[in-house]
Amino acid sequence: MKHVVSVSLGSSKRDHRWQTELLGQPIIVERIGTDGDMQRAIDLIRELDGKVDAFGMGGIDLYIRAGRRKWAFKDALRIARAARLTPIVDGGGLKETLERWVVQYLVTEGALPLAGKRTLMVLAVDRYGMAEALVEAGAEVLFGDLIFGLGVPIPIRSLRTLRWLAFAIAPVITRLPFQLFYPTGRKQEEIVPKYERFYRWADVLVGDFHAIHRHMPDQLAGKWVITNTVTASDVEALRHRGVALLCTTTPNLGGRSFGTNVLEAALVAVSGRRPEELTSDDYRRLIREAGLKPRIEVLGDRKVAEGGLELRPHGAPA
Repeated sequence: MKHVVSVSLGSSKRDHRWQTELLGQPIIVERIGTDGDMQRAIDLIRELDGKVDAFGMGGIDLYIRAGRRKWAFKDALRIARAARLTPIVDGGGLKETLERWVVQYLVTEGALPLAGKRTLMVLAVDRYGMAEALVEAGAEVLFGDLIFGLGVPIPIRSLRTLRWLAFAIAPVITRLPFQLFYPTGRKQEEIVPKYERFYRWADVLVGDFHAIHRHMPDQLAGKWVITNTVTASDVEALRHRGVALLCTTTPNLGGRSFGTNVLEAALVAVSGRRPEELTSDDYRRLIREAGLKPRIEVLGDRKVAEGGLELRPHGAPA
């Protein structure tokens, strides 16, 4: 029996344990939140090191990426180094493969016609492969890294500008405390409505769910949401706001969509190989053999969800 544990800086209220079968192997998938306590996360990893088959590192990214460059967060390295025997992953391998493929799948299968859709990607440097895939799909993408990452209400309108800003800023911000840029612990449960004009402009909201959730307004009528980890209560919160359709890049496992770090850890465990030995082609093969597909769920008006969003006459954000 394989055993995978995601140790997360997120809220312990989102903890979950589930047993399933992946690529013909029985596996226990577990998520343990530390409510933003970094030392507790480190201690937990040390305690379980060598006793489980793979760790996922949740609530924090090891790297941010732009183009071919990547920068490691100082805080994330502290957590990752606590694992000396058991392999540990942050989901980055799947973000570059699974999430890019999901966008292509949605377009080619006709599930979500993204061409021309006004798309707010809340954070792109943590899932750059998806950002590139959205642009390639013909979506009109507004990247919210300055808005949702640094609190600077300036939209980024091209990948070229995003790369330039990342090259200039990433070496500095990755040395600072991670909590300055991303909600951890109980802050993940709070909603502080903000930046409504950007939400209002978009037809499609894409990216990390906690970043979408943190500032979402009371009304998101008719919008599509493409994200990662959601619980049943998250789905209800989106339904209550009028979201028409939800797509998660990871499948529904035991009543919820786990983070990419959990799924990547599970694939590492069943492969029997170290993460550094697995290439993008290996991940694509494992995804295909496991039959993994995105979760697509209609939450609101089926005609709106399936027939494409009607572009409303409001203006683009200033």
